[in-house]
Amino acid sequence: MQPKVNYGRMLDEKLAELERSGEKPSLLLHACCAPCSSHTLTYIAERFRITLYFYNPNIAPEEEYKFRCEELKRLVREMGLDIEVLEGKYDPAPFYELAKGLEELPERGERCRKCIEHRLRISALKAKELGCDYFTTTLTISPHKDCTFINECGGRIAEEYGVPYLFSDFKKHDGYKHSIELSKQYNLYRQNYCGCVYSRMAREKEQ
Repeated sequence: MQPKVNYGRMLDEKLAELERSGEKPSLLLHACCAPCSSHTLTYIAERFRITLYFYNPNIAPEEEYKFRCEELKRLVREMGLDIEVLEGKYDPAPFYELAKGLEELPERGERCRKCIEHRLRISALKAKELGCDYFTTTLTISPHKDCTFINECGGRIAEEYGVPYLFSDFKKHDGYKHSIELSKQYNLYRQNYCGCVYSRMAREKEQ
């Protein structure tokens, strides 16, 4: 059995390396929502020139998608960050196609993995289009997501598209707890389901 990779340490080592060199590379940061982005931005904004990319066609309904996107833009404004927020096209058709036959699976299952891979792949393409030095995602801050899968997937996609992936585990250093504190500070909307209609139905069954 291979030893577990410490992705949080990998990120800290990269940040320390950038601090020593004085470099500030460009980073396309895929953002799933404002709460998850809050701690992530405070943790890495000094070391990267960030472009936030809101690409989440899995979110349903469309009104929910739009509201989460607007909350992300509001957070950036209220944090006083000079960061552009790009909004990807809202087209849920690819998500429903990849979810066929997997509708009943729980979060962290195969449907969730396919969804994450799709979003990372599109994010890598956008990073390549923009000429970014790195791409990554805020998803590793969630205790409900498989951090190892996300990083391994990001690493594979990076090799395919030639854009380095920034390995991370934003839960480290109480990152998730800090995101909750920041959500209260900025009065952020904290959704009670991941985003897709299947996660919403699962959550409603639990209530």
